[in-house]
Amino acid sequence: MDNSLLEGGTVLRITRWGEPVMHQPTAPITEFDDDLRQLIRDMFATMYAADGVGLAATQVGVSKAVFIYDCPDENDVRQRGVFCNPTVTLPEGRDRNLEGAEEGCLSLPGGFQSLHRPDRATCTGQDETGAEIEVVGTGLLARCLQHETDHLNGMVFGDRLAGRGRKLLYRQHESLAHRYPDDWPVTPKTTSAVPQPEAEPKA
Repeated sequence: MDNSLLEGGTVLRITRWGEPVMHQPTAPITEFDDDLRQLIRDMFATMYAADGVGLAATQVGVSKAVFIYDCPDENDVRQRGVFCNPTVTLPEGRDRNLEGAEEGCLSLPGGFQSLHRPDRATCTGQDETGAEIEVVGTGLLARCLQHETDHLNGMVFGDRLAGRGRKLLYRQHESLAHRYPDDWPVTPKTTSAVPQPEAEPKA
């Protein structure tokens, strides 16, 4: 990834669950141009302002198949990059190992629930120039690659939870929603005496 994409971005409002763009499949990236590069810059600026580890274009209101990430793998090695038009392949049979962990989403701030996902994921697609790329994710990175690709397919992680877990997730979010202004993270979240649950970083 071109490191210049980490600079020059504008912090944008993060889209919330329930807004139509979050629940519809995205359009493929066909033009790898300056407009795409500026979108990626803005996404990095927004993700860092929100203390996230991944962000899909739908989370800034853009229905295009691109996501970014800055996330550690199972060895705590920081991985950073851009995926356009991603496809995730998951292990099958004996190679498939499900790992349960608390998962959250920047588009439903304050809510966390345990979700089982495969602990290894292979993501293929294109970088910001259109070059073919492949990343094998482990640990939190595997979860991040799956979570962000879900976003681009119109799915939020709450869709993968059973009814009770989904209700608890929304209840957690509602109890802390007052901390997050409507244009967050353009306007930072407010301080509060209400503790947040311990959980993995959000994407």
